[in-house]
This record gives sequence, C-alpha cells and structure tokens, in this order.
Amino acid sequence: MSLILIPMNRLIAQSLDSLKTENVTFKSEGVSLVGTIYKPKHSHAALVIVHGSGQEPRMTEFAELLAKNGISVLTYDKRGVGESGGVYAGPEVGTNNIDSVNINLLAKDASAAVNILHQHDKNIPIGLVGFSQAGWIIPITANKNPLVEFMVLFSCPTITTLEQLRFQFYTNGNTDFWVNHTEAEAREHIMNDPDRYQFVSTDPKVALSTLSIPGLWLFGEKDIQIPVKLGIEHLNAFKVQGKPFEYTLFSKLGHNTAFANTTEPVDISIHWIKQKALEIKDNEH
Repeated sequence: MSLILIPMNRLIAQSLDSLKTENVTFKSEGVSLVGTIYKPKHSHAALVIVHGSGQEPRMTEFAELLAKNGISVLTYDKRGVGESGGVYAGPEVGTNNIDSVNINLLAKDASAAVNILHQHDKNIPIGLVGFSQAGWIIPITANKNPLVEFMVLFSCPTITTLEQLRFQFYTNGNTDFWVNHTEAEAREHIMNDPDRYQFVSTDPKVALSTLSIPGLWLFGEKDIQIPVKLGIEHLNAFKVQGKPFEYTLFSKLGHNTAFANTTEPVDISIHWIKQKALEIKDNEH
C-alpha cells in the first residue's frame, strides 16, 4: 500500500476573533442557496465544503476549524435544507439521493459555490472538501469547473452508486462486519449481487480519469459504508497512470474519519492542503 506521509508539524491556529464571516446567497439551477464564508486574516487556500448524503445544513464547526488554520471556507445549506431553496433528496426519502440526476444537480450546486468563493479572493488556490456521498459529487464538479485546483475526500467511494448500495445492503450496518467477513467475500458480493433498485449509475472513476489536479482520500479501514481496500486499489491504478492522487488509511477508524475521536485525519488534510496550495502558487510563477 502506498500511504502519504506528511511531517506533522504543530498546527498554528489563528484565533476565532480574527476570522471574518459573511453570509452569502447564490443561484444554482434556478434555486437560491444560502451559506457562510469564513475568512481568516491570512488565507493559504480556499475550500468549498461538499455534504454527505444526509439532510445537511452548513457545517459551521468544521468551517471554523479550517479557517482558524488559515483556509478560507464556504459552507452552505444543502439544497432543500435550512435556508436554501429547492427540494432535498436523501436517504430518508428513498434511494433517489444517489440517482445520477441528483448527483449531477448537487455537483452543479458545489460548482456555483466555487464560483462565489473565487469572487471573494481570486489570488489563492481553491479546492473542494467533502464526505462520503461527496466522492461521486466532487470529481464531477472538479471536471466541470476549471477553478477547482485540488480536492480532499473523507471516506469517499470510488465504486459506482449501484455497487455502493450492494455493499451497504451486505454490511447492513453491522459494526462487526469485518470480523466475520473477508475482503474476497465483500468483493464477490459487490460484483454479483442483484440490484434492488434500478437507476442510472454514477461511476466516479469516469470523472477522475479526466482530472489532473491533486487529490487526497482519507479512509478508515473498519468502514462498513464504503469498501475501502477496493477504493485504494482503484487509486493505486490511477497513481500508476501518473495521477496526483494520494491517500491515508487509518487502521482503527470506520466511516467517520473527519469527525472521529482523533484529530489526525483532519490535521493531515490541513497540512496537505497548505502544501498543495504552495506548490500550485509556485507553479503559477
């Protein structure tokens, strides 16, 4: 396995008092989305936060954490949630939340957010950070919007949406799944299990194959929502092709890598973002 290793120098946080916040409203596909920009006194990079599958409002605590570490952030209420217009499609209302129509719609929302954040500071590299379902959304957004220069993906799938459902139905929320099942059994199931739902599938590898921007995936080995080792295999195949994709694997964590009882995944991502932002700026000169 190829793991990214970053020197873990101590993070130097800016105080909350030094952060500026601004509420913004922007249009996407005919609806108004509402969010907040968090801007530190000195920004190394900018990020748009892309939600997971749930009914997610803007992620203020995570945005504040990133901003205190020198990263400008736009976080917004998901379509149909909080102050944002539109219709929410999520697991509570059926599997249409990972239908290709909804995935592409959410990608357009993220792209509109990138455009708004870029208008606030055009001199720093801008990227996307997201969780779980964002693994399908972020590559599409990055593929469509040339402003996106890097991406960070916490516990994000590299398999298709239909394959993902097969895996989740197999694990069935069982936290001891990996105690009682082998990797080979999981892969056999993902390959051959009949689909319970029929909709157009989304394969993130299609968009990823067109991208040349740096990407960092953060995985928990005990994840029962996404098949991590299969994801790593796909990323290694991209790396062989010369893609600037990297990953870290945390042996004791599950799906909740960004908000686990350790700060290591987020600390690593912040170091990586700053490192990539410096490289991008250097390449521009």
